[in-house]
Amino acid sequence: MAGEGRVLVVDDDETVRDVVRRYLEAGGFTVEMAGDGEECLRRFAVQRPDLVVLDVMMPGLNGLEVCRRLRQTSQVPVVLLTALGEEENRIAGLQLGADDYVTKPFSPRELALRVASVLRRARMPHQAMPTELTDGDLRLQLGARQATLDGAELSLTAREFDLLAFFIGNPGVAFSRSDLLERVWGWDFGDQSTVTVHVRRLREKIERDPAKPVRIATVWGVGYRYDAVTNHDRT
Repeated sequence: MAGEGRVLVVDDDETVRDVVRRYLEAGGFTVEMAGDGEECLRRFAVQRPDLVVLDVMMPGLNGLEVCRRLRQTSQVPVVLLTALGEEENRIAGLQLGADDYVTKPFSPRELALRVASVLRRARMPHQAMPTELTDGDLRLQLGARQATLDGAELSLTAREFDLLAFFIGNPGVAFSRSDLLERVWGWDFGDQSTVTVHVRRLREKIERDPAKPVRIATVWGVGYRYDAVTNHDRT
């Protein structure tokens, strides 16, 4: 693993912070640390890291609230640390805009690899795709990693942008959740609810009625399919 960038590690457990710091620094990252949510927000405002590793269960300002506040002003990639069995917190974090999560107890090496993967995808457009993708009033500029709908810019996390770009680039094809985990997230394994949450968030941002999606269709027993608006009437 080779990394490059500034990572802010936030955890109230000093031992966890130190272990994560050592693995990330060994991977080439510059690491800053914070022991609670308030310190995280203060450091973030000054240092503007490239990625935040954020523990969910902290006293005072917990990780979910910190993630919500970060998303009010920034699309910085966020990787959550959650305890095994905290499925509701993981889903809530993804709904708030977190890009990935690792469950405790975790492998520090796996976390470092996840950080490198999230940063790489946040920085680089898909090389096999054109510089721009359009579907009716939806437009993605891959080089700038900017998405607009009806001319208004969409606020997308790195994973949401990647997933939407993949969908638009592969219209009319049904993909399972495991397919999407592998081809968008780059995971050979993982919790498939991650995909479900990201699809839900995308629908809230690009569909006129998220409860009756037109673009991102559910294919029962399979997964999801993207239907280009040029192939049907949205009125």
